[in-house]
Amino acid sequence: MQKRLIELIVNGDHYEVAVEPWKSLAECLREDLNLTGTKIGCNQGDCGACTVLMDGVSVSSCLTLAVEAHQREVLTIEGLAKSQEELHPLQQAFMEKGASQCGFCTPGMIMSSKHLLAQNSAPTEEEIRQGLSGNLCRCTGYNKIVEAISSAAQILGREKEV
Repeated sequence: MQKRLIELIVNGDHYEVAVEPWKSLAECLREDLNLTGTKIGCNQGDCGACTVLMDGVSVSSCLTLAVEAHQREVLTIEGLAKSQEELHPLQQAFMEKGASQCGFCTPGMIMSSKHLLAQNSAPTEEEIRQGLSGNLCRCTGYNKIVEAISSAAQILGREKEV
């Protein structure tokens, strides 16, 4: 099969990429756009390491074909920070609360958290745990991750008040 030319809007930047029809969005982001923050863990949609937002909705980019993202807005961990000097409150909270150890799952956790907080700005601990149910971490035991998301929700809530 021939490659297909697709247009992507990733982190606000426009790209034209020729991809094989079976290439995953995760592979396209990593290999074609050199955005390696999106991790490929299980490659079956079970671990959440590859989570990105597509049109504001969290998706497993290992299960999403790159051609499905044609003319869609994709947000990856690289596009989350306001600038290189100013982390997003979720990134800052993960760092301050020690919510990552090896860090492999962290981009997917943060992107799932971003989606959760867009839907529910003040989630309970149970709602945070439910929101992360598609993301696996083998290092932390989740408590610090939940604390970080709760902390970021408070910060984001205060920012909205201003």
